[in-house]
Amino acid sequence: MKITKLGHSCLLVEMPERTALFDPGVWSEVDVDSLQYLDDIIITHGHGDHMEVNTIKAMQAKFPNARISGESSALQALSDQGVSVSQGIAEGVELFEAPHEPTEPLAPTPDNVGIHYLDTLTVSGDCIHFEETKAILALPLTAPWGATVDCVSLALKLKPQYVLPVHDALWHKEIREYMYDLVGKALEKEGITFIPLENGKPVNIGV
Repeated sequence: MKITKLGHSCLLVEMPERTALFDPGVWSEVDVDSLQYLDDIIITHGHGDHMEVNTIKAMQAKFPNARISGESSALQALSDQGVSVSQGIAEGVELFEAPHEPTEPLAPTPDNVGIHYLDTLTVSGDCIHFEETKAILALPLTAPWGATVDCVSLALKLKPQYVLPVHDALWHKEIREYMYDLVGKALEKEGITFIPLENGKPVNIGV
């Protein structure tokens, strides 16, 4: 599985016969022109840092057969703005209950879903309270709604083979490097491999 972080919580996941993009939002760095294949666009929730409508419209114009699936109210918001969304869930995409962490009093708390993808990768959006992960966990590391300690504690509890850092656009580059080092050492003690993704640089993970 080849995974490329495209800013914040956006992940491009490529397999030999299938390509999916998770949570392309306003802080993502998606170069639509450079994408060669796209089968699925998967949205955990409708916050702008996970779902940017114009980017999704551009991808749909280039890949009209790409399925757009995920959390229902986010899909409805896309549909209301002229995006054709899928009526069902694609094979290999499993949604699971993953409530968005509370955002009051800053903003209303939206609906959120988690995704298990191809029985290999777990993406939880803005949730750090759930009970199962696949071998690869995309772990949100910092947010107004959560502390890094709580995020890492989730990974230590669930014990995936690999952890990928997401939801960290709020960190300055030097802080991000420092925190990646701390997180990696904490996970390594429990036999979990932390992969410090760099935007735009793919990694290959065999599980």
